[in-house]
Amino acid sequence: MTKITIKETQNPTILKFEFEDFITQNQNFEFKNIDEANASPLAQQLFYLPFVKTVYISGNFIAIERYSIVDWNDVKEDVAEQIAAFVDKGGVIIKADENKAKKHPITVYGETTPNPAALKFVVSRMLTRNAVEYKNIDQTASSPLAQELFKFPYVKEVFIDENYISVTKYEINDWSEITLELRTFIKQFIENGGTVLDESLIQTTTKNDVAKDEAFDKLDVTSQQIINILEEYVKPAVAADGGNIAFDSYNEDDKTVKVILQGACSGCPSSTFTLKSGIENMLKSMLNDEAIKVEALNA
Repeated sequence: MTKITIKETQNPTILKFEFEDFITQNQNFEFKNIDEANASPLAQQLFYLPFVKTVYISGNFIAIERYSIVDWNDVKEDVAEQIAAFVDKGGVIIKADENKAKKHPITVYGETTPNPAALKFVVSRMLTRNAVEYKNIDQTASSPLAQELFKFPYVKEVFIDENYISVTKYEINDWSEITLELRTFIKQFIENGGTVLDESLIQTTTKNDVAKDEAFDKLDVTSQQIINILEEYVKPAVAADGGNIAFDSYNEDDKTVKVILQGACSGCPSSTFTLKSGIENMLKSMLNDEAIKVEALNA
């Protein structure tokens, strides 16, 4: 018997009905009415419900947007039962010819970084606008790609930002032995429709952006200036090296700026030199304060 789990979303008019297994092969479907839903007999069935406005099918779930004539609390259990009954009777969710994964050719190439333990794999399309770092496989619920990369025994950390993936390795292998294998895997994973970052991360990031804006407004003027300098002058440079730098705090008493290094910057032998000779000197000059010090929490 099919088990359906009901989950709320950030939009109160949209509810997700999750399956235990994937129901599409790396494809997303959106149907606005019964005529558009030829590819999904289940979606067509759902449109007979007068309150169904839009049906989304992706991964392991069906999301339904309702009209305001009903409240989800009054109908969600009935909808879940109807979906389960439809599937248990052999009903088709997505027709086979529509559910074939489409290949999207991309190019992937490796770039060295100042950190000999990290390599940057550049992809020919945007992956995300938000830097995400994974220290181990337990953290990778939001990234199927990172989860798969950690299955390689030599992968220590994964960092994803914009159009690249930085992989930090253990010392057991040289890059000459594993670069081709990693590059090929990343290329095939993305070309075959694999998910780099799932939608829940995007939703969470949106909420975090709001929280960050509110937190920024509460900071002292110097901290705000430091963040702006890091964003405008430092981050583009470290991103080119496959890493990222994030502001942590500023102590007005001892003039210490604390930052977090991510990606290829984390554990890089030259990171201390970069912090002192590059970032620290830049802040001293731009803020006109020779007493400023920069420290990395994870250097």
